[in-house]
Amino acid sequence: MVPKVRIGVSSCLLGEKTRYDGGHKRDGFITGTWEKLLSLVPVCPEVECGLGVPREVMRLEGEPQAPRLLTVKTRIDHTERMLAWTRERLAVLETEDLWGFIFKRGSPSCGPARVKVHQRQGRPRKQGAGLFARSFMARFPLLPVEDEERLHAPRIRENFIERLFTLRRWRELLAKEWSPGGLLDFHTRHKLLLLAHSPRHYRLLGRLAAWAEEIPGRELTAPYQALLLEAMQLQATPKKHANVLLHIAGYLRKALDPKENQELLELIDSYRQGNLPLPAPLTQINCHARKYGPPYLREQYYLHPHPLELQLRYHA
Repeated sequence: MVPKVRIGVSSCLLGEKTRYDGGHKRDGFITGTWEKLLSLVPVCPEVECGLGVPREVMRLEGEPQAPRLLTVKTRIDHTERMLAWTRERLAVLETEDLWGFIFKRGSPSCGPARVKVHQRQGRPRKQGAGLFARSFMARFPLLPVEDEERLHAPRIRENFIERLFTLRRWRELLAKEWSPGGLLDFHTRHKLLLLAHSPRHYRLLGRLAAWAEEIPGRELTAPYQALLLEAMQLQATPKKHANVLLHIAGYLRKALDPKENQELLELIDSYRQGNLPLPAPLTQINCHARKYGPPYLREQYYLHPHPLELQLRYHA
């Protein structure tokens, strides 16, 4: 069996009663289909650093870039305690081969962005990040991270999962004995997916891949990986999707009759104008690719970027 993709998740999102009030914030989306296909590693910074359940409410105070973690009533400063635990926990997580993280939105320890930071005067500013989340993202800057509420948005959810499974395929490549052909095959099969996320990175990665026969593997894989993960951080927009779909239509043009070509182009144009969802042209393209497409097209991860069971594009 192929190992599951391993991602960290704030424990309360998995239904564990780790909240300050003894409750949880179980997210049915994460614990439903995703739990069957992904390996979820629970992490609760506040409980694991010894603060217990229940506990006094805490909040971030001070400067957004370097806030302090204080209890609201008793004014106990837990900043150093949290940071010391975080350093130890991140060292362990680094050995556990995590491929991403889903954080609890708004948490003073786990919120990845837009966390309230309270000031001595004036209203709180939503410019902070939880102490653990900030350190995690600094330690693993290119790993996919999101909070559970943003994942309810279809495009963000799709982007997160595409990043996870692209990273999985890349790590599987690195686990094999290095060969220029292996990198070229990986790059070739990801071309259209990269084009949908970032035409600029698509071009830069193409230039790197062209040197696969000339540059030793270790010297090539590090810059390729950095550009690959940077590209996948950028969301695929309808405009970029439409560009890729027209690219694919060009490959199929000679195999289709005039009526089929016209129908496909009309579907793509309707999607581009916002009148149809992405699955409309993609379903037609997948059908044509299976019947008429060259191996290069049928093997593109753009057409199947993640397990079908997730059905992400069909919820958009």
